[in-house]
Amino acid sequence: MSDDRPKHIQIAADLRAQIMAGTLAPGEAIPSTRALQQRYGASGTAIANAVGILKAEGWVLGQQGKAVTVRDAQMVVVSESAYFEPSPGGYSYKLLGVEEGEPPKDVARALSLESGEGAVLRQRLTLRAGVPVEVCWSYYPLSIAAGTPLINRTKIRGGAPAVLAQAGFPERRLVDRVSSRMPTPEEVEHLDIPDGVSVLRQFRVIYSDSGRPVEVSIIVKPGHLYELEYERTIEQ
Repeated sequence: MSDDRPKHIQIAADLRAQIMAGTLAPGEAIPSTRALQQRYGASGTAIANAVGILKAEGWVLGQQGKAVTVRDAQMVVVSESAYFEPSPGGYSYKLLGVEEGEPPKDVARALSLESGEGAVLRQRLTLRAGVPVEVCWSYYPLSIAAGTPLINRTKIRGGAPAVLAQAGFPERRLVDRVSSRMPTPEEVEHLDIPDGVSVLRQFRVIYSDSGRPVEVSIIVKPGHLYELEYERTIEQ
């Protein structure tokens, strides 16, 4: 199947894949412009634009007249069995908005809401060392959120789990569905996603006692910044 993307996007994607796979190791110089021109059959401008993309994404470092080297920065590895994000790395959060209304149909079904029943939406942006790495839309049944800090347009001390526990709905179990797709314009704006980079989308349902769903979160992460880790015990 032919690749219809612009040449510099194709080159950036291939070099990015090599860096992610470790073929181009941290501290190693990427091939010269002339070598890349020969490899990809591309112009010097296309090579420069491709390398510019990788610099903007933080994959490589380089100055005029010096070799461009792979930056020594690891991806965030998220275990599929872990609930909380890794703590190291200087995470911070920005509340983007809080509103009440009727949620999307898939969210309403997951929350077992009746037709027309409302929910509270809290949207936040997660930053790592000041760089946006995740945007999240969290929905709570209005019947649970009403009269709690979940409806306030401010950050919550202790987070939503503390509020749910105080309201009598402690979090007991969660189910994550993970998919990959191209980002929406809103996601590109929030996460500064480069051209041609897909996102990981988590559809997370959190349950309390008796299997009652109390939260649905749609979590979007730039695909080039994250890896998912799976671990299973093999029965003999």
